[in-house]
Amino acid sequence: MTRPIPTSVKQFMAKVETLCGDQHPDWALNFKTSFANTLETTLKTYEDGTSFLLTGDIPAMWLRDSTAQMKPYLFLAKEDEEIRKIIAGLVKRQFRYICIDPYANAFNEEANGKGHQTDRTQMNPWIWERKYEIDSLCYPIQLAYLLYRETGSTDQFNDDFHRGVELILDLWTVEQDHSQSPYLFERDTWRKEDTLTHAGKGSPVAPTGMTWSGFRPSDDACQYGYLIPSNMFAVVVLSYLENLYNNLFHNEPVATRAKQLKEAIQSGIADHALVQNSKGETIYAYEVDGLGQFSIMDDANIPSLLAAPYLGFCAKDDPIYLATRRTILSQENPYYYQGNAAAGIGSSHTPENYIWHIALALQGLTALDQDSKKEMLDLLVATDAGTHLMHEGFDVNDPYQYTREWFSWANMMFCELLLDYLGFSIAP
Repeated sequence: MTRPIPTSVKQFMAKVETLCGDQHPDWALNFKTSFANTLETTLKTYEDGTSFLLTGDIPAMWLRDSTAQMKPYLFLAKEDEEIRKIIAGLVKRQFRYICIDPYANAFNEEANGKGHQTDRTQMNPWIWERKYEIDSLCYPIQLAYLLYRETGSTDQFNDDFHRGVELILDLWTVEQDHSQSPYLFERDTWRKEDTLTHAGKGSPVAPTGMTWSGFRPSDDACQYGYLIPSNMFAVVVLSYLENLYNNLFHNEPVATRAKQLKEAIQSGIADHALVQNSKGETIYAYEVDGLGQFSIMDDANIPSLLAAPYLGFCAKDDPIYLATRRTILSQENPYYYQGNAAAGIGSSHTPENYIWHIALALQGLTALDQDSKKEMLDLLVATDAGTHLMHEGFDVNDPYQYTREWFSWANMMFCELLLDYLGFSIAP
């Protein structure tokens, strides 16, 4: 599946290559390969005006990944109608899927029954996987809003969008008290991270104001039900909805619902997510249960604690964020690994001592200075195993040992960091 690259994309890649100059030809080569790869190999467009994006080597579309795969093209959408329509078409398909089932995280191109159909949850032929993750609902709102803000496009705001928003608000409200939730998920597997305990309900939680998540953005189960980075992201996108429904749609009831939910989640984070690290500093926990238990860690997948300013929850120089950042970029984070080739954050989803290109790119995107961004760009191209593409996880002592040959989200995170370094950045 290879499609022609729009002229504007070719011109933009040439511009980036020029800006990289003689000093950084490796950056330019990796950008050219990655930026083209998503459009050439993962995108399908349809006569109904929607777009479908494969995650890469898995034949399904993740609501999260597809947004991250498209986000760097927003730079071109202002000037290029074709790109704008592709992104609007993706939003339309995302919200069509949300209307099918807001608890699902990944969908098939058509109702073909592929994917994890034997999972004990309410599957249907459209759904590839039904692991409920808060961020699966945050990302499509983010893309819809940023497309509008950056280009003025309103084509994406169709009936499915408005119905989907109502479903999201309903779901997040129900999941403020998970005991009232209809959601169950069990999978017959040796991997405990792929299923929920307590007959599919997950570990016990008490109401906090935050909204519950079954799984992390790694697609691994939450240890404690309130995933702080995803609740942070929910606060941000609820602000987007409040803005849209007040100022564009003039729908005060929906705007008020979004505002009230945002404030409840914000209060929950303030009241329950702040803990002490080993040095006695106040930091954000990764997960809490409202019953007194919490985890100090971070995972490579976004939303993460490292991503808080990237997502728009706080400033890069916020003192609590900086203390959290120092903690998760240290051995206090059980998924922080150091080796001969690299150091960074990995995931329960990949082997021990494997770190993720996504996390390295994010480390650069949230850095306070250009030198740190440059350091991450150099490290990313030095650990691509000669493929000129990013991977999922790789061994900190040997980058040639890696998972996922074709992982479009990671490719586009590299592109986003390089563009940020060169002065092309989209504010959250």
